[in-house]
Amino acid sequence: MSKVALITGANKGIGLETARQLGRDHGFTVLIGARDEKRGQDAADTLKGEGLDAHFVQIDPTDADSVAAAAKQVEEKFGKLDVLVNNAGTMVDGDFAPPAQVATQVLRDTFDINVFGLHEVTRVFWPLLEKSDAARLVNVSSGLGSLTWHSDGTLADYKVTAYDASKAAVNMLTTHYAHQWKDTPHRANTIHPGSVKTDLNANGDLTVEEGAKTSVDLATIGADGPNGGFFHLGNTLPW
Repeated sequence: MSKVALITGANKGIGLETARQLGRDHGFTVLIGARDEKRGQDAADTLKGEGLDAHFVQIDPTDADSVAAAAKQVEEKFGKLDVLVNNAGTMVDGDFAPPAQVATQVLRDTFDINVFGLHEVTRVFWPLLEKSDAARLVNVSSGLGSLTWHSDGTLADYKVTAYDASKAAVNMLTTHYAHQWKDTPHRANTIHPGSVKTDLNANGDLTVEEGAKTSVDLATIGADGPNGGFFHLGNTLPW
């Protein structure tokens, strides 16, 4: 039986390309996690048309019942999960206001999917990951979540307060998941895809193929691979 990978937010963009590369280049059975049934099924059908073993899984990370139903579906069909890529995320209107003027609701809406949804998916799928011989958890963060880069001027005046804070929280959560897997064959890491041209970032300078590469690399690391790091295209990034 091939390894099984679930990618959330996989009906388009980096998520879809991550699924494509895992299936095409590494032989995974890929589960296309998406909230919208039609878009998710269309994405899975696209990958099937390319010869990949792809299946749609309806999942809304902000809905606990949806996450539980998705986990039950995966358990009944596959019995385990080898890779979880928490790719789903959002950037909310109003987040480009001066930091102290960003509405609190913008933070709530951003954290709801980027942090709380990510944790809910991780928490509920954790038992299935632990049924794998060597599970890989990949959390899609951002260089904008680096406290170092914001403090030392690397990011200059580019401040998206709620989004940046949510990705810093993702980085912290990932170090804790990794600690729980200390001295096990499982690995948890966080990645920066780069400035990728997507719906969230019209001015990106990387393709989705390049943007998916770091997630794929961390999803397929060997037994001596890192646990609890922050990476972009093979380079370790500062927290």
